[in-house]
Amino acid sequence: MDSSTSRRDATRRKLFEAAVTLIAEQGFSSTTVDEIAERAGVAKGTVYYNFASKNVLFEELLRHGIELLAASLQDAADEVTGRGGTRIDALDAMIRAGLEFIAAYPALTQLYVAELWRTNRAWQSTLMVVRGRAITVVEGVLREAVLAGELSEEIDVPLTASALFGMVLVAALDWQSYQPDRSLDEVHAALSRLLQGRVTGRQE
Repeated sequence: MDSSTSRRDATRRKLFEAAVTLIAEQGFSSTTVDEIAERAGVAKGTVYYNFASKNVLFEELLRHGIELLAASLQDAADEVTGRGGTRIDALDAMIRAGLEFIAAYPALTQLYVAELWRTNRAWQSTLMVVRGRAITVVEGVLREAVLAGELSEEIDVPLTASALFGMVLVAALDWQSYQPDRSLDEVHAALSRLLQGRVTGRQE
């Protein structure tokens, strides 16, 4: 990677971080390109050089964030199965990876959840695509678990994947907002017990 590409990537990361923080704080409509540029420490023209409009910046922000999340979930699952763990163990590792991601990017998560409930956005279709990207990773591990006989063939894979994704999302936001004194280990342990008892049908 040459220096100009590295600089451009660094600038885009600064713009992403500035935009997601501002939009989470005050909403998309109230956030201006000037504010994003100022928060990122760049000229206003730099924003438009990297992104055609504020809408495009927001869509790319969503894509970028979910790609990071999907990659972290997949890496967690692969690490467990690579050392001989079960798919249920892999799902548990994905829950922890999801919690760690949300703890690292709370503003992005809050923004994502807020936008899920809106229907008047130009990027609604993009939101559904990026949501699907993360859930597809979970679905893949669930299907492998069914094939391996670790889960019943009767399980509804798409719905279960959505439920697990939602469980982590809501629990993490509640943890960050209302129970910040709890450790990541405590939150993970609670969700792990739900996974073991409710999804697999057994109690540890």
